Amino acid sequence: MIAQLLAAAVALTTAQAPRAAAPSVSLPFPSGDVQTYNIIQWDPNQLPRIYERSDQLPLTDEELTKLSQAGFEPAQLVKMIEERRCACDASADGLIRLKKAGVDKTVLAAVSRHGLAPNRQLDILVTLDFTGESRTAREAFLYFFVDDGDITRVFSANLPELLQRRNSHETMVDRSDIMVARTVRRIQLAGHVPLKTYGAHRVMVAASASPTLTHPSQLTPQERAKAQTYTFDYPRASLQSLCRLTAGYRRDAVLAYKWNFEGSRFECEWN
Repeated sequence: MIAQLLAAAVALTTAQAPRAAAPSVSLPFPSGDVQTYNIIQWDPNQLPRIYERSDQLPLTDEELTKLSQAGFEPAQLVKMIEERRCACDASADGLIRLKKAGVDKTVLAAVSRHGLAPNRQLDILVTLDFTGESRTAREAFLYFFVDDGDITRVFSANLPELLQRRNSHETMVDRSDIMVARTVRRIQLAGHVPLKTYGAHRVMVAASASPTLTHPSQLTPQERAKAQTYTFDYPRASLQSLCRLTAGYRRDAVLAYKWNFEGSRFECEWN
């Protein structure tokens, strides 16, 4: 009953005071189609394993071309590809480029046979840290936007819903020191980010009070000022594609029962 009353109050407040449209700004995200995802629906039991780096990473197109032009015999290159695989572009255009670079046809056949499958998605681990004895987040929704060619992919998390439920991968982290004891509620979610274009991508992580954002341009100036933007390079193929997004919340200095968004960190590992 209380939850229903709160929901009605929020709806009434929204109806009485509509959210002002954000000013038009230039952002490094396409303004065309968007696709939205609710990350709190991700299966928390499917945490990606941490990949142990190998001393011998898969060969790339550039390395294969360099070795071929340096005089390595085709049989040697074929053996290397069999042992190490090849994170190469095995499409028709990719094989044509290797042929034009002077790579032997037996090596091209090995690339076609042993090349890694093209990447279709990122494995991503989202870690949310809530520091302090509070009950809810000041900005109720966490977003991260990813540009993907002509599409902006929008991932969002409803934090009140997330904080009210019991999560499979949730821990209480005691980060105490001699003078100050702090309690951190840590929630982890694991899922997949589909990507169709390779190369450089941009990510923006932001906290917002709005549940219906579909583009970074809809953030308020205050929300945009607190957001973080990252870049990463998405390889055509790799043994592992694990990205980690960490967002930190801390007890608000004014409203002690709320957590305030403090910032984020985003990094990817390829192998």
